[in-house]
Amino acid sequence: MLGDNIFSSFGEGGGGSMHQSAPRKSPPIEKRLFCSLEELYKGATKRMKISRDIVDSSGKTIQVEEILTIDIKPGWKKGTKITFPEKGNEQPNTIPSDLVFVVDEKPHPVLTRDGNDLVVTQKISLAEALTGYTVHLTTLDGRNLTIPINTMIHPNYEEVVPREGMPIQKDPTRRGNLKIKFNIKFPTRLTTKQKAGIKNLLG
Repeated sequence: MLGDNIFSSFGEGGGGSMHQSAPRKSPPIEKRLFCSLEELYKGATKRMKISRDIVDSSGKTIQVEEILTIDIKPGWKKGTKITFPEKGNEQPNTIPSDLVFVVDEKPHPVLTRDGNDLVVTQKISLAEALTGYTVHLTTLDGRNLTIPINTMIHPNYEEVVPREGMPIQKDPTRRGNLKIKFNIKFPTRLTTKQKAGIKNLLG
């Protein structure tokens, strides 16, 4: 009698008691990875310390610390994801979740990023806008650029310096452009003599 019951429970069409349900996988865990523009320009190596629970051979849950190494590639953009498979906490009958780092950009004091281009805004006087101006700028890799502007600078003027932007991720030998914009400070008042001088100059 006992044998008949066992046979029927494992026989064809007798149900799935022989097969346990496949372990489910926990959803991924996302963490922001803040990078400076310098790191995204030149590339960098970051080491992230994490703590997670694992189940040892005896079935006991213990906490361990690990160091994960992330190689930042030149040209990576905000939103780039780096996945470490199954680096979440371990639980019985559960596949640990993937740990995903999502690149975010730290603000830069001078430059902003626009895709593969870099943008800088220079504050200049009206006199400089009319008579010429020289931009002095330190690049993200430490070079000093001197860029003379010999044309008249109007409020919407933009100087484009080719290949001085961010490296292009698919081909780091290529770069975007550097865009220089201008914030022209107009005088709040002019003396009669200054007005006359401007009229003589521009009239």
